[in-house]
Amino acid sequence: MASQKAVDNAQRLRYIRAIERFHKSIMSYLLNTPELSQKGYDKKITNAIKVLQRVDEIEVYKGDLQDLQKLVKKMIDYKESDKAIEDIKDDILYSSNQLEKTKNSRRYKKDKHSQSKFDDWE
Repeated sequence: MASQKAVDNAQRLRYIRAIERFHKSIMSYLLNTPELSQKGYDKKITNAIKVLQRVDEIEVYKGDLQDLQKLVKKMIDYKESDKAIEDIKDDILYSSNQLEKTKNSRRYKKDKHSQSKFDDWE
């Protein structure tokens, strides 16, 4: 019998994968579709929401995941928006880029004075 903690962890991972899949799907559509239209965007969002509705929404605590969750909600809010599709695309691409930028800033740390750490060896 699985413990409650393991079940909660599995549900959390399932939710995280679902929002990542949603995000990736919409980004792929925006970047690779030659002729964007509001109608096509709405249809893509509707199909992606079906995947998202299969899992229960779980509260996430990590900053990157919270930002991703906000971005996904922003994408859904643009579904019935009267903004131009190019403005929607620019806003979503900018937000997604900022999210990736914050993820990468922690992943790669540049040594500020990489040569000075070898000064003791001389």
